[in-house]
Amino acid sequence: MFVRAVILLGTSYACHMSNLRKSAPLLDAYLSYFEKARTPFTIPGHKQKTSALDAGLGAIVDSDTPLYGGLDEIKLTNQTLKKAEALAAQLWGADYARFSTGGSTHANQAIIFALGQPGDMVAVSRTAHRSVLSALVLAGLEPIWMSPEIDRATGVPIGIAVAELQRALAEKPIAILLTEPGYLGTISDLPALIKIAHQEKVPVILDAAWGGHFGFHPRLPQHAFQMGADALITSTHKALPGYSASALLLARTELLSAERLEQSFETTHTTSPAGAPLASIDGVRALLQTRGEELLGQLLENIHRFKETVQAEFPLPIFLYPSDFPAGRFDPSKLVLRVQQLGASGVEIEEDLRQEGIRVEMADRDTIVFLATIADTAADFERLADVLIPILKKRQEQRRESATALSWSVVPQKATSMRDAYFAKTEMVDAKSAVGRVSADLIAPYPPGVAVVAPGEVLTEQIVSGLQASRAAGVRIAYATDSTLAGFRVVTRS
Repeated sequence: MFVRAVILLGTSYACHMSNLRKSAPLLDAYLSYFEKARTPFTIPGHKQKTSALDAGLGAIVDSDTPLYGGLDEIKLTNQTLKKAEALAAQLWGADYARFSTGGSTHANQAIIFALGQPGDMVAVSRTAHRSVLSALVLAGLEPIWMSPEIDRATGVPIGIAVAELQRALAEKPIAILLTEPGYLGTISDLPALIKIAHQEKVPVILDAAWGGHFGFHPRLPQHAFQMGADALITSTHKALPGYSASALLLARTELLSAERLEQSFETTHTTSPAGAPLASIDGVRALLQTRGEELLGQLLENIHRFKETVQAEFPLPIFLYPSDFPAGRFDPSKLVLRVQQLGASGVEIEEDLRQEGIRVEMADRDTIVFLATIADTAADFERLADVLIPILKKRQEQRRESATALSWSVVPQKATSMRDAYFAKTEMVDAKSAVGRVSADLIAPYPPGVAVVAPGEVLTEQIVSGLQASRAAGVRIAYATDSTLAGFRVVTRS
């Protein structure tokens, strides 16, 4: 019972100290739940008293409450969620808003289900997250792939070119799906792309999972609706301080159907949403609305000082900077270390940092991504600099030329539709025999989860050897049936 008492005391303390609850109905509902005595005969089964059964388990679940019978009554009498979603729609300038406890993965699936009918074509950036590809399979939509431009100096994808979009539009897609910003912080020339698509009455949907902070500080890029897009999907647990797997789906309904969006969202979401992620989305919205510019300004200053401190120790530029790209097309809050400038291994540096208690978002041979948010303090950046500088000096060797990661450089060769390959009869073959065969798997280095090969595409020598080299270098390869990559699952030949 002691752990239970501590949990309730901590929750009560948070209730009194929160400056956001008056303007955040879901956050207020979550905090209010723990201020009142209840004897629940409903789900969830822990009843907020599992500490009496096991202190460790109780420490995890006893601060959990659901939407139904938690943040609102079982019959949603108070419409608390709807009120919070309306506030989000108002802040971002959308007609429609939904809160998801299934992350941007679920939000991507929901909007793709709402677009058209099986067999319709959708123009998709090849930098799309695997959730987009999975949703296309489930919905029966066919992708028209758009390959990003690659910056020669850095090897980084810098977005979809106007000419690439125009090529895709010639195939009559029903929608454009873009991933903005990209995983490394770069952004397409979105105003130009959106204008061209709208001339054809084609909606533009942005998977902005990494851009939830956009539009809330003058030194940051604008968010989707400020640039005229039709839908925005963003995570509130990536660049913002939300609960894990919390996300927002926002849309304008001139070119999208609100009815289809609602149907698709409910079809793909859980019927038992947890209260904490929902309350956190509402709280993050209120935080952005009341203090966004202030907090993001502090973050940008902290990042600037950190980069200056570390960069002063090395003659070559070792970070990505906004000046590396066209104006407004890089997220200045993104911390990307160009390890190849030092001739070092990003995977080895990651391990050195891990030994010092520092975890990074992503590391491969040439690049390390540090995720920085408004929750990081000046002291956190000072600690990172103090640890990172000697590690970089220790690992420094001879500079390598910039190389484009496999996820950004493969040009897919389609043999059959993703959906047909997904449901086809398959077999396992060894890696050598897999070259030239049609993949049944979606395989991607993770993070960022961008497909190197998708179901229905040809496994080329570049793909097979590149995936094996990435794995040998210490990069995690995800979603392959054989995680060792000794064998590949391919479509059985008829």
